[in-house]
Amino acid sequence: MEKKEQINAFCRQFKITGMAAGLPQVVASSEKKSSGFMDFFLELLRHEAAQRSKNEVVRRRKAATLPLKNDLETYDAGAENGLNLTRINQLRELNWLDQGFNLMLMGPSGTGKTFLAAGLGADAVEKGYKTYFKSMEDLTNILKLKDMTRTAMAEYKRLLKADLIILDDIMIFPIEKSVAIALFNFINQVYERTCFIITTNKSPTEWAKMLDDEVLATALLDRLLFHCDIINLSGKSYRMKNRKSFFDQQQ
Repeated sequence: MEKKEQINAFCRQFKITGMAAGLPQVVASSEKKSSGFMDFFLELLRHEAAQRSKNEVVRRRKAATLPLKNDLETYDAGAENGLNLTRINQLRELNWLDQGFNLMLMGPSGTGKTFLAAGLGADAVEKGYKTYFKSMEDLTNILKLKDMTRTAMAEYKRLLKADLIILDDIMIFPIEKSVAIALFNFINQVYERTCFIITTNKSPTEWAKMLDDEVLATALLDRLLFHCDIINLSGKSYRMKNRKSFFDQQQ
């Protein structure tokens, strides 16, 4: 077996694939520069560190379960929803997340709430935050099943350790009392150490109606809004405005 093949075999054995991938480039560069052993080995370690960092981002992205469309670089600067590109870039700096603030994105359907929330979540993943995207239905199912199935309990425990939780379309439908109490207990357990992005088409005053409990709604909002920026999105639905027809594509 040639030396290169032996090195690759050891790299696979010890799971240092970044070194294996970077070996040909590092060898060629070192021979050209007549680098010493220390420089040679340091460069190999840099390749390994870069590969592991990349793999970790991929792992966090998979765990986050973000919607497919989450790249804020593709944000339509001409969208008439009351939120300009400057403000979006400020949010993308994630200073609010570093300082433990929540975001509540409010507005009618189609004004970009979910896209913006997912995009900020993707930025958080890239910067190393443990981020999870859950629809209201996803979260209520977890809360209902966590004491019945291992999968739901494992998901619940992951949420307890999250840096950022995105709750999409919260309060879009009325919530039964037992789930509302479970939701409050969950928020109460994590709100001091976990940040939230909430998307909703209901104003805080309408939450009591969705929960059918004004006291519970007040307590829930008290925790979510304690350190929170409320961003009101307005305008007509972007999806309806840019609606495409199958027959339009056939022309």
